Amino acid sequence: MNLLITGANGFVGTSLVQHLLAGGHGITAQVRSLQRLAWSSELPSKKEPSTQHLQALEADFTDISGFQQTLRGCEALVHCAARVHQVQDNASDPLAAYRRDNRDATLALARLAAQDGVQRFVLLSSVKVNGEFTQHGQPFRAQDATPQDPYAISKWEAEQGLLEIAAKTGMEVVIIRPPLVYGPGVKANFLTMMQWLHRGIPLPFGAINNRRSLVALPNLVDFITLCLTHPKAANRTFLISDQQDLSTTQLLRGLGDALHRPARLLPVPQHVLELGLKAVGKGDVAQRLCGSLTVDSSPATELLGWKPPLTVQQGLQLTADHFLKQQASKP
Repeated sequence: MNLLITGANGFVGTSLVQHLLAGGHGITAQVRSLQRLAWSSELPSKKEPSTQHLQALEADFTDISGFQQTLRGCEALVHCAARVHQVQDNASDPLAAYRRDNRDATLALARLAAQDGVQRFVLLSSVKVNGEFTQHGQPFRAQDATPQDPYAISKWEAEQGLLEIAAKTGMEVVIIRPPLVYGPGVKANFLTMMQWLHRGIPLPFGAINNRRSLVALPNLVDFITLCLTHPKAANRTFLISDQQDLSTTQLLRGLGDALHRPARLLPVPQHVLELGLKAVGKGDVAQRLCGSLTVDSSPATELLGWKPPLTVQQGLQLTADHFLKQQASKP
């Protein structure tokens, strides 16, 4: 199968390229720069162009002129590239910037793909389209949508535009909204948590009773791969997870075990922790640490027959092993 992957040097894109390449697919991998490619060793030698299964496309994903000669012959496209969500965005008009990159550029690429005969367009969206938190026993479902910030709004509008293009052109669309994705090489808050645990820092998170859905990177990549070809995935939206929700306390304990550094968690009552964080202007941190966000991923199982290849414990161990290897390599 001939595929185009955008954002191919990102956290998800890098793993997806390597997984699909191992499956024997022909891949064109779009990146903004050919410098420091995680999968550069997989690129073919210029001496053997006829045997190549992977080629890199250096292009800005927001400029479709870079794709004019690329989409013909591609059977499917996975759109991982995006203007990513940031807690603090410095754009003068964040909503306009997110719409330009995540809505307008996505739809322009989709129209070109449909015109050039691409059969299926898979969009990596975000659970933030659904909202910021869930109530106990009420996980997000695909039909729920209450985007609350510029990033989420831009993704939601891209989803709606893609479904309109699908209805008009016949190109199939699959929308995937993952929650927090973790795995080898994870950054941001997840990496910070591992650093805290590795250093043995006592943390006041020993009595948090929330529920969070997560998805291990290999599980997400496996699901994307399934959605490339499964006939019942066409024109559907899926929420995806490891199908085992955890509290923040359970997550930290599981990570500590995987790091061989038992988590030193102080049982500070959750309401006290939330009040303290809000008092110092960290209400958003309180929400991420103490709030719940769960998703209903049962349609992925019931409709597509999908089961996560890795358990949460296996995913955490894989992530921790990579972290420890990186730590050991530091001077």
